[in-house]
Amino acid sequence: MDRSIVFPGQIAIAQGHRVEVTEQLDPLSGETLAIAVRDLETNIRYWLVEEAAGVDEVRWLGRVLDCTIGVSSTGSRTELRLDVRGPGPVGAKVALREADAAADAAKAEADRWGGSDRPPPVEESERFW
Repeated sequence: MDRSIVFPGQIAIAQGHRVEVTEQLDPLSGETLAIAVRDLETNIRYWLVEEAAGVDEVRWLGRVLDCTIGVSSTGSRTELRLDVRGPGPVGAKVALREADAAADAAKAEADRWGGSDRPPPVEESERFW
């Protein structure tokens, strides 16, 4: 399974190199954020200085399939397409959260349409005495 990560800055890693990616779960957006990448072939580590380490941090391994560096007037970024060797707990947390959301949506849809286990609604009629 391949996966793409985006890292701010220029990190040129050759195709075929093994890398170790450290990710955190962003508390605001709920998405994963790559905070460090280590090229295991050259032992060079790239990391985001401003990111706090230790909170829902996970490491996983991958092999570089493609490396694209984009440079603009506002800065640069690197997109790495990796062949993942184990998704890690952060990927499992995201999958579980998405599964919970799907289950909640299915339950809401079932509640909206009703079910055969509900008694039919009682119609109130006007009484003339």
